[in-house]
Amino acid sequence: MVVKKLCIFSFCVLIFSACTKEERKIITVKNTLNIERTFETVELTKEFLKVDSLTYLGVKDTDSNALMLSQLVDNNEDGVYDVLLFQPKVAANSVKKYEIVAIPLESKTKAQDICFSRFVPERTDDYAWENDKVAFRVFGPTAQKMVEDSIPGGTLSSGVDAWLKRVNYPIINKWYKKNTDGGSYHEDNGEGLDNFHVGISRGVGGITIKHEDSFYLSKNFTHWKTITTGPIRTSFYLKYEDWDANGHTIKESRIISLDLGSNLSKFEISLNGSDSVLAGLTLHEKDGEVVSNDDNYWVSYWQPHGDSELGTAIVATKKYFIDSEKYDTDKKDLSNAFANLNVINDKVEYYAGFGWKKSGQFENKKAWENYLNQFSLKINNPFIIKLESNP
Repeated sequence: MVVKKLCIFSFCVLIFSACTKEERKIITVKNTLNIERTFETVELTKEFLKVDSLTYLGVKDTDSNALMLSQLVDNNEDGVYDVLLFQPKVAANSVKKYEIVAIPLESKTKAQDICFSRFVPERTDDYAWENDKVAFRVFGPTAQKMVEDSIPGGTLSSGVDAWLKRVNYPIINKWYKKNTDGGSYHEDNGEGLDNFHVGISRGVGGITIKHEDSFYLSKNFTHWKTITTGPIRTSFYLKYEDWDANGHTIKESRIISLDLGSNLSKFEISLNGSDSVLAGLTLHEKDGEVVSNDDNYWVSYWQPHGDSELGTAIVATKKYFIDSEKYDTDKKDLSNAFANLNVINDKVEYYAGFGWKKSGQFENKKAWENYLNQFSLKINNPFIIKLESNP
C-alpha cells in the first residue's frame, strides 16, 4: 500500500529544461526570526512553480552549487507528484536563494528512507513510524478485538506509544524482527527500547473530548494507508470507527507526518461532531512536572523515566491552541496533561513528540523547553517563500 515515491540526491545538475537558457526559476526563502533555521521542510507544488510536472525536478543551493536532498510525494495516490520537499538552511533574519533544476535520469540515486513508516501485521496490527530522532506506534483493530474477546496479547487504546531510540538510523524493522525471533525490544542493547507505557492514556498526543468531568475517546484505528516514506518525510492516513462523546457522534480520521530532524510528529485530524478537542500526554507515575506555556502554545511533561529522564509535549499554532490543563486522578492511566484545541472547519492540527535524555539530544528539562519554544516560534512564523525568474 506504499505509494510510489521518488527521492533525489545527486550532485549532477541539469538546468531546468522547461525554461529557456535566459530564464532561471529561483526560490527565495526568507527567515524573519532571530535564529538560524534548519530541519524545516518546504513544500513546493507544481502550481507554485508554474510547471506541468515535478517528476524530474530538484533544488540547487545557488551559493554552493550543490543539489539539495529532496523528496517527491504523491499525496492522493493518483500517480502524479503533488509536492517537492526540501529543507533549507537559513541564517537569522536573512534570505537564502535556491534554484529549481532538472535531474537527468542517469544521475538519480535512491536516498535511504530515514523517515519511515509501515503497517506491522507480524506484531498483531501496529502502525509504526520513525525518523532520525524518535519513533512511535499506534494500535489496530485486531489488537482491539483480542482484548474484547479476552485473548491475551491485545491492546485497546487510541493513545500514541513512544519508542525511545538513541541512534539516527531506522530501527522499526530491526526491533520487530528481534521480537518475532524471540528477542525483546523492551531491553536496551545500545539502540534504545520500548519502555513507555500507554494503556488507555493518551500517550504522546492521543485525543479526547471532555464533558464536565467525563472524557470520551475513540478505540483503535480501523483503516490505514501509507502515503510516503523517504529521506525527508514519512506520512500516513488512519481512519477510526465513529465514536460517541456525550451523545454526539464523532467522525475521525487523521494524517500523521514526521519530518527529518524533528522530535515532534504533525497530526492533521479531520473531526466532525465537536468544536474543540483535547490532545494529551500521559502522566505515568505522576512524579514529573507539567509545564504549560500558553503564550507559546505548548504543554510539556518532564519526568524521571527508567534510568534517565523524558520530556513529552504538545505544540500548536495560535490558530488552534486555546489553553492547557492538567487532569489528575487515582484511576489507572487516566491522568494526563492536555492542550485544549480549536476544531476549525472540521479540522485540527498540532504537533506531539518527545525528547529522551539518554539519546543525548537534550541534557535537561530546560534544554527540552528551549527546543519547544523555538519549535513554536518556527511553526507560528513560517518561512516566506517566493518564486522569481531571473534573466
